Amino acid sequence: MNGSVRIPGSKSISHRTIIAAALANGESLLQGVLFCQDTDYTRKALEELGADMTRRDDDLLVRGNGGRLRENPAGKTIFLGNSGTSMRLLLSVVSLGRGAFILDGSPRLRQRPVGALVKALNDLGAHISFLGEAGFPPVLVEARGLPGGSAEIPGEESSQYLSSLLLAAPYAEKDTEIRVTGRLASRPYVDMTVQVMESFGVRVSRQEYEFFRVKTGGHYQPRTLAIEADVSAAGYFWAGAAITQGSVTTTNVESLSTRQGDIGFLDILEQMGCRVKREPGKVTLQGGALKGLDVDMRAMPDAVPTLAAVALFAEGKTTIRNVAHLRLKESDRLKVVAVEWKRLGGQVEERSDGLIIKGNHPLKGIIVDPHEDHRIAMSLAVIGLKVPGLVITDKACVNKSFPTFWNLWDALGP
Repeated sequence: MNGSVRIPGSKSISHRTIIAAALANGESLLQGVLFCQDTDYTRKALEELGADMTRRDDDLLVRGNGGRLRENPAGKTIFLGNSGTSMRLLLSVVSLGRGAFILDGSPRLRQRPVGALVKALNDLGAHISFLGEAGFPPVLVEARGLPGGSAEIPGEESSQYLSSLLLAAPYAEKDTEIRVTGRLASRPYVDMTVQVMESFGVRVSRQEYEFFRVKTGGHYQPRTLAIEADVSAAGYFWAGAAITQGSVTTTNVESLSTRQGDIGFLDILEQMGCRVKREPGKVTLQGGALKGLDVDMRAMPDAVPTLAAVALFAEGKTTIRNVAHLRLKESDRLKVVAVEWKRLGGQVEERSDGLIIKGNHPLKGIIVDPHEDHRIAMSLAVIGLKVPGLVITDKACVNKSFPTFWNLWDALGP
């Protein structure tokens, strides 16, 4: 794989900036928004809650409601597909409103836990209950505004619980204090949340990743904001260059300043044998002879399937650790990688919190199933660069996060 590709905006940052802009009092221009299935669910839900949004090519003009959500006395269902990010981040936002709201989604979303977040919100004075299995969507939010106060949130399951509470906290009736118990997973995503909040004028007081405090009344201010590229998306192209010993330049990637945790994937690829050139606004990766490694992926879980694809072509053993929370994503990613990689002929051991992959075993081209998981599909595309005859079913599942993926991928070629 060789060439240059412009990476679209970050999905995670797009979610967070759309929420902050919708709660701000006035007009914000968000430049380079990622328009995909997941961010569409967030955007449409916020429109139902009273924000006004107009798309202009890759930009989004948002007229916020100042935190005064549209009242819903009759009870309204907000459908969020399989967007766990939308479900979790919006649960706190909807709690700021008035009236009854049901948040629901696809069968898979109904298997993705929100119990710890609901408990924390109820501790802050919200009124949320489960309409099916306890701890899982659908949920009923009987919104009466969010009183605020103090709550605890477990850190191991999802950093999105903490991000959700933080995003809504400026509009609580009292100051909000959140204590994190256990080790917080995916820490860079919380840094990203705090950065977005501060870019919209809200200060977050914190003690590392253990305690956070947001004062009431410091509402979001409208902004013009450029959204940086999605580093997770860039990772598939870096991986493609790595296994083909090609050279790929990804533009629109701010490797020198980003808070996105997946930028650490570049360090991993360097350790495996690649050469990386980091410049303002772009990254160039030159593939090389690859060797396996042992790596803690807790801070960059979205890159795990991508690394698992590269590991198939590395000399020796690659061990991926501390990502048990990947079992709660769009699929059970640890199980799916083990199953599908083995079907290709890969030597994979599934562990409770990770994977062990032995590289450089003969692989065969077969029909493979991404299990409706966008990141599995794009990681299989990486493998397909070196495995003739590999066919991916349900290629459209990448629309969840990267609708232009196949066009950009095919343009670079093997």
